[in-house]
Amino acid sequence: MNRRMFLKNLGVGGAALSLLGCNDSSQKASAGGKSLKGSRPNIILVMTDDQGMGDLSCLGNTVLKTPNLDRFYEISTRFREFHVSPTCAPTRSAIMSGRHEFRNGVTHTIKERELMALSTTTMPQVLQTGGYETGIFGKWHLGDIDEFQPYNRGFSEVFIHGAGGIGQAYEGSCADFPPNRIAKGRYFDNVILHNDTIVQTKGFCTDVFFQAALGWIKKQHESKTPFFAYISTNAPHGPMIAPKKNKKRFLDLGYDKNTAGRYGMIENIDENFGLLVQKLDEWKAWDNTLVIYMTDNGQAGRRATLNGKKVKMFTAGFKTGKGSPEEGGTHVPAFWRWKGVLGEGVDISALTAHIDLYKTFCELADAKIPNGIQKIDGRLMLPLLEDPKADWPDRELFVHTGRWKKGEDPNKSKYKKCAIRTQRWRFINNKELYDIANDPYESTNVIDKHPEVVANLRKAYDKWWAETVPMMVNEDRPYAKEHPQEVRYEKQLKDRGIGNWAGPKL
Repeated sequence: MNRRMFLKNLGVGGAALSLLGCNDSSQKASAGGKSLKGSRPNIILVMTDDQGMGDLSCLGNTVLKTPNLDRFYEISTRFREFHVSPTCAPTRSAIMSGRHEFRNGVTHTIKERELMALSTTTMPQVLQTGGYETGIFGKWHLGDIDEFQPYNRGFSEVFIHGAGGIGQAYEGSCADFPPNRIAKGRYFDNVILHNDTIVQTKGFCTDVFFQAALGWIKKQHESKTPFFAYISTNAPHGPMIAPKKNKKRFLDLGYDKNTAGRYGMIENIDENFGLLVQKLDEWKAWDNTLVIYMTDNGQAGRRATLNGKKVKMFTAGFKTGKGSPEEGGTHVPAFWRWKGVLGEGVDISALTAHIDLYKTFCELADAKIPNGIQKIDGRLMLPLLEDPKADWPDRELFVHTGRWKKGEDPNKSKYKKCAIRTQRWRFINNKELYDIANDPYESTNVIDKHPEVVANLRKAYDKWWAETVPMMVNEDRPYAKEHPQEVRYEKQLKDRGIGNWAGPKL
């Protein structure tokens, strides 16, 4: 079955999904019947920002050229029903905690509501107890205040920008370093926090993040130390800035500057991902390395101008994207590659989510999750990795975009921009029901035809909401009086200056 046929059938039930381009032999467990528990692979999680299902040529975009990701797609195990949160900080919080972002106090991307509760024991903290080195490269977006920073949340190697995006600054604590807010080109030659020191980098941000990550990965590989590398790019989040070589093709085709910049960023990501694959090949690191490619929320760019005419960008059929409670807001690509262990070209139709990574990574790493930490909402994905056809009971995933006004009672927004997703259904805003198994792009509201389904989902949502509101610990948090990263920058500049970053040799 070709990819266009796949897109037409996206979201259908398990029986139909078994037909999607994989024969029976490729669907068999590739672990040889062995348990993956405690197998201790290196784990590389690559997560891009605001890239959706429509932003890959392997999923049907005929304008973009993403040959490296296309090849990775072909040799990967693909989770076809993988979901995240509608926006970025929430997704990152859910990955780090294994539970819904609201239960970590993350109900926004700014306004001090992006701070992940300090009561949360993070997944990299648990991995460290299992002997793993842990590194983050790119975007953190779960707090710029010192105690919230990744070096205090389980990462032994930190190489990040501030705020939610390079150059951003908002009221309160959320703000990037001052030079990034005024620098010409903004995504070029940024200052970056490398562990406890701010450094001056040279080059385009995505290139720099991958270079830093690869240098660190090489070091861990050579020392035979198991590691978790979190490569979290700010691209292709706006502003839409890309290297000239990457955006030129789109400008020549007649696209507007924003679209050329956005698509250029995506093709630049593809180049860097190709470099990652190349280096893992050179280092012969695939046998004990799991690589995952995913995105943090639905597609942001949806409209463009081509030769002076307004056109719609390819969206893989979804009617909405980032920031929406509909399918397009949370349904994202998830490609997993572990040579000789996971099957190539295997499709898994079970409903999975970002909250599942916590237990899954810890179980793979043989890192015991401590008793008494936060309640984990996610599931263990190992049964599906060992057998893509394994029994996977239905579940309810809760979605809410948050973002109500600061100081406002969250209960006023209880049914605003919210959803529940099960394997078959998506119940939106307490008034729309879609049969995703047969209507993956939400064209027909069937709420009047299934009153029992609606009653059950509404009851589940009400229970979840009542349990969750008390955990929204940042709602009354006052704005910080200063930008921590600005204070850090000014102090280092005065005390010892800002040195140049010496990128590793690969």
